[in-house]
Amino acid sequence: MERKKILFVCLGNICRSPLAEAIFKHKLKQRGIEDQFEVDSCGTANYHIGDPPDTRTIANAQRQGITIDHIGRQLQPIDLDYYDLIVAMDKSNLANIFKLQYKEEQIGKITLMREYDPLQNGEEVPDPYYGGEKGFQTVFEILDRSTEALIDKLTSK
Repeated sequence: MERKKILFVCLGNICRSPLAEAIFKHKLKQRGIEDQFEVDSCGTANYHIGDPPDTRTIANAQRQGITIDHIGRQLQPIDLDYYDLIVAMDKSNLANIFKLQYKEEQIGKITLMREYDPLQNGEEVPDPYYGGEKGFQTVFEILDRSTEALIDKLTSK
């Protein structure tokens, strides 16, 4: 069976997307299906290439029992071919993805994270970078719900 390849995308790849990647991997492991997926994250900007995630993101994840093991990287055109599903955290990064040279057949595999959020309180995962601890917890809760629903959708077929 071919593994499904999922890529989470935010701006700098230090807050939202590495957290989404870590939560998704954690949930896959809990279900015993981690071997069915390949999961990564990246940013549309080049601000944090080679950097670890934001310390506040790491601390928030650790409080929830989740370990983040990621080094920042930037989205590349080849990612559009390689990944089966590319999940942007907000509309700005979705627009940045579409600024890459893409093929018509790739459009259907590019989506927004909150499309999987069962509460759908908004259309975007807010960027917690300039806020306080509450913002990081809010992002964790959104990603926790959304990744759970995404896994359900990907495994129900």
